[in-house]
Amino acid sequence: MSSPTLASQPLVREAVYLHEIAQLTDADIARATGVARSTARAWLAHTRTPTGERAERLIELSALVERLVRVMEPSYISVWLRKPMAALDERKPIDVIATGDYQHVAELVSALEEASFS
Repeated sequence: MSSPTLASQPLVREAVYLHEIAQLTDADIARATGVARSTARAWLAHTRTPTGERAERLIELSALVERLVRVMEPSYISVWLRKPMAALDERKPIDVIATGDYQHVAELVSALEEASFS
């Protein structure tokens, strides 16, 4: 597929969204989705599109970022994702997402949402 075709792919747009809005690097995206950094760079360059389990991790990461944007500065999201959290047994949200345990990170984000809207 050529770049213009891939640029219109929803999953490629999600990767670009994460990079632009949350300022996630190719390394961050790779870490959260379990791909090589070169693969995440290819997504951002519109030369490859995520598939399978890696696409699922990207979608989950994007859903969390969409929620986090409402409760913190977008520039802080990449820091928050890399901080060990007591609620996650001192694991980092980005690493928990990579294991496919979206639900635990989503619960943590829900607590942030409740605190900011109360």
